[in-house]
Amino acid sequence: MQKPYHFNRKARTRIRPRYSTLRVILLPEVSSAVAVDPSVKIGALRLRNPILAASGTFGYGLEFAHLVDLDRLGGFVTKGLSREPIEGAPAPRLYPTPSGMLNAVGLQNVGVRAFVTEKLPVLRKFDTAVIANVFGYAIEDYVEVIRILEDAEGLAGYELNISCPNVKKGGLQFGSGPTCVAEVVGAARKAAAKRPLWVKLSPLVTDIGLIARAAEEAGADALTVANTYPAMAIDFRSGKSRLGNPTGGLSGPAIKPITLKLVWEARKAAKIPVIGLGGIETVEDVLEYLAVGASAVQVGTASFTDPRASQRLAGTLTKVLLRAKVFTVNELRDRFIAENG
Repeated sequence: MQKPYHFNRKARTRIRPRYSTLRVILLPEVSSAVAVDPSVKIGALRLRNPILAASGTFGYGLEFAHLVDLDRLGGFVTKGLSREPIEGAPAPRLYPTPSGMLNAVGLQNVGVRAFVTEKLPVLRKFDTAVIANVFGYAIEDYVEVIRILEDAEGLAGYELNISCPNVKKGGLQFGSGPTCVAEVVGAARKAAAKRPLWVKLSPLVTDIGLIARAAEEAGADALTVANTYPAMAIDFRSGKSRLGNPTGGLSGPAIKPITLKLVWEARKAAKIPVIGLGGIETVEDVLEYLAVGASAVQVGTASFTDPRASQRLAGTLTKVLLRAKVFTVNELRDRFIAENG
């Protein structure tokens, strides 16, 4: 027997209950002649659509250019850029887990100067927003990387990874508390005079709303919520880690329910846009993040199993808008009702 549908009048959808995978059938269909605008604004930056490829899962973008039409994405975030080149962690760097993946890449990258001379000239050929992810182990590192990027053309903005250890404060993560967050974001804000500054928050905090407000007050233009979750996998036979490092970062569908809550909390606490990141594989995942207040999303682990995941989601989202008679992405945002009744 066919399972019943629940009708949501606001979204004009019929939704089959999520027994395995949520399926949305949108009614009624409208003519393709109707103009649908999937673009979104993240502060002063306008993106073609709200789908971006996440840092660390999309290389420098060039590695995916033969598989993905980069111009059809809202944009992408480069792998993290540091002051000097970093070789990264020993192999193995990836390990599959139930509903997710562990990674311990060790922030391998060519360094900011090589990125500017070797990667960025090619990236300028594409008509998409390129966001440079920036990290460091001291505030001076962040400032210097941004200073070098400020003199280069072809970037739409910066994303600050504040989940790194501050070696000058005993290895405490920059994103662990509001004071540390304010210091690094404030310094980066002064250096980033030309472009928007996004701040990628760590999920390992007691009150992400407090951290979100600290980043906002220090000058962040948007927040990315959130980074991966520290985790581990071991082989009990050998007693060794399944990764080259003892621990790694957990990502994928397993973390989505947790991150969805963090996005909602950050959205309530801060007035600047929030970009949701964690376990996005389907258009329903995108819609759920939008419903709790995200202005855009980043696709991460899904790109490992399907390199075209971000492009597929961008195309599917436009079709969803068309069929639902929803003509802008903003109409889908903040639809979550906290009180059931």
